[in-house]
Amino acid sequence: MRKILLSIVAMLCCTAVYAQEKITVYAASSMTNAVNELIAAYQPKQPLDIVPVYAGSSALARQIEQGAPADIFISANDDWVTHLLNKNIVTSDKVTLLAGNQLVLIAPQSSKLNSLMVNDVAAWLDALHGSRLAIGNTTAVPVGMYAKKALEKLKVWSSLAPMLAQTNNVRLALALVERQEAALGIVYKTDALMSNKVKVVHEFDSSLHSAIHYPLVQLTDRDTVNQFMLFLRSDRAKNILQNYGFSVMTGTDSFAF
Repeated sequence: MRKILLSIVAMLCCTAVYAQEKITVYAASSMTNAVNELIAAYQPKQPLDIVPVYAGSSALARQIEQGAPADIFISANDDWVTHLLNKNIVTSDKVTLLAGNQLVLIAPQSSKLNSLMVNDVAAWLDALHGSRLAIGNTTAVPVGMYAKKALEKLKVWSSLAPMLAQTNNVRLALALVERQEAALGIVYKTDALMSNKVKVVHEFDSSLHSAIHYPLVQLTDRDTVNQFMLFLRSDRAKNILQNYGFSVMTGTDSFAF
């Protein structure tokens, strides 16, 4: 009887240990819906709690730098990953490319605007009509940094800069346009596609800014993390990302700096 009781206790202890296994995924706001589905689709070999944390890439990178217990980081641009590399928080062999995205201009679904000549300042001013252009923070939030580069190349930045409504992440910029608190917004294509309250009025040419990459960074070396990283690079994961409008990488796609 005692042996049976000890066996039961041992089994319960093992179950408790497994139940405590947790992976914390820090992901850019624009990855919210896709990562939620990736987590739901993953079938681990043992009980596992995968906890996503969503925010702007800059905020997440700074938290990681300060010691936040993240296991995986999905950034919306290369710069913040380079920052962590320079701080010796991560090594380049733990970074791969996960996905790509596109920059678009959006307006509320009810807007009469259906297209815009983005190199024409007068067209911008007419479309804004005293309202604001919702955009991520242009010094820290990747979508805002990409947008600023595009607007500078189009030679309309100086005219539009005073009319910006800058936000801490892309989802907040999207929300401003959804609520019609901003007449226009610059967001990722994937964010625009998930909302029925906005419409795309222009797709920016990718030559106007640096490539929109989503680096996938492994911060800890545990078997559960290793297995989830393998899943994130699998064909099934790529199909999920594509369903949300992301472009996906093929081959090994090691990250180049």
